[in-house]
Amino acid sequence: MMANAARDPYWHAAVRREVMDHPAAQAAIEDKCSTCHMPMHRFTAAQRGGKGQVFANIGTALVVAPYSLASDGVSCTVCHQIRSENFGDPMSFTGGFEIETTAPPGQRTIYGPHAVDAGRRRIMQSAGQFVPTESSHLLESEMCATCHTLYTHALDEAGNEVGELAEQAPYLEWLHSAYRATNSCQSCHMPELAEETAISSVLGQPRPRFSQHVFRGGNAFMLGLLNKYRGELGVQALPQEFELTIRRTREYLATSAARLSIESAQASGGTLAVDIAISNLAGHKLPTAYPSRRAWLHVKVTDDDGRVVFESGALRTDGSIAGNDNDADGSRYEPHYEVVEQPGQVQIYESVMVDSRDSVTTGLLHGVRYVKDNRLVPLGFDKRTADDDVGVYGAAAGDDDFTAGGDRVRYRVPLDRRAGRLTVEARLLFQTIGFRWAENLAAYDSPETNRFVSYYRDNAASSAVELATAAATVD
Repeated sequence: MMANAARDPYWHAAVRREVMDHPAAQAAIEDKCSTCHMPMHRFTAAQRGGKGQVFANIGTALVVAPYSLASDGVSCTVCHQIRSENFGDPMSFTGGFEIETTAPPGQRTIYGPHAVDAGRRRIMQSAGQFVPTESSHLLESEMCATCHTLYTHALDEAGNEVGELAEQAPYLEWLHSAYRATNSCQSCHMPELAEETAISSVLGQPRPRFSQHVFRGGNAFMLGLLNKYRGELGVQALPQEFELTIRRTREYLATSAARLSIESAQASGGTLAVDIAISNLAGHKLPTAYPSRRAWLHVKVTDDDGRVVFESGALRTDGSIAGNDNDADGSRYEPHYEVVEQPGQVQIYESVMVDSRDSVTTGLLHGVRYVKDNRLVPLGFDKRTADDDVGVYGAAAGDDDFTAGGDRVRYRVPLDRRAGRLTVEARLLFQTIGFRWAENLAAYDSPETNRFVSYYRDNAASSAVELATAAATVD
């Protein structure tokens, strides 16, 4: 995903939507969005006194020009040139990372966590035009925070700024958790090898604690789209490389994101009572980052004959969730539940934005606040003392069972007859792009939005990943 940040067709469509909503701000929107998705292009343009451009680089056919500075997304040399002077400062967020641009080519510094002897330094400087320099700041979470802490500024119809919103803030969520003292972003997303490893093919010297540059994340769905539509999107990585990354992403999500358990399940007085506990294993909210992401509980109860007695949260083939108010009507949203009693009630862990008129929106530059944010918080997270930028909003704020590390949901299912043995199955599902976030793009007639809506509708049935499961039987 890092290397293909500039080819992401959802990003293309989302930027186009924002530009169509706010045409007077197009130059500023493209410059800001290209800072982290097309950083080589954007910094080169800025050094020449210009601004980053998105659509001039992806073309009308949505194919990123091959071998251009814009096409490689987040490259190795972008991250390894980032300096640490403003780390942790709000000025470093929203793409505020600093790169040396005044030194001439051949004299610029490139950082790594290991000491490099004089001989190898001369070889790398000659071959790569950078001077390798030891610095441990690449191992700090503040490094990742420069792009993955993003604030947007809402605009009204006249282009005036009417609010600021933390569009994504996994670093700030981590900072308010117990993981701050034990795990960095890199420890999970760039896991270290146990054995020493040579990190260069020429005169390689075995190094301890090599961080694998796999950038483990959760976007298996987009990886699949990039692979499937590789010709249209100018993708260079091989199909088998994508397939391996998709498989590893799914495995990572299934083992390291969450845990699900049925704490109790019993039938009494014509009611089936089921208590389900969800544990967040991540060092930030689950899901985190871009607000199109959501996780939810799919709970199904069947009898001995296989008849469905109760079901909440089934995924439809179009990517929508049965019973979700927001998927049925974009002006509404599904509330947070402590108790689920009807099939039309679904426990969805998500953030929901509203605009300056308190209308639900998926437009980033319309969003002024969150009316709902019940994404599962990490261990050590105190929702009472959390800053507004990472707060819990809506009914979850008052739910005593919604606490650090997870949530507990009670299901109360009326039984209309003696059903014999019942089987309760619970699944925690996850989408990186929820139905409404894709469907709302259909109102915008442009090559980028039309292309992505087509992609989504053709692949929505496989848009979800299973994070955890649990089952129980009740007589």
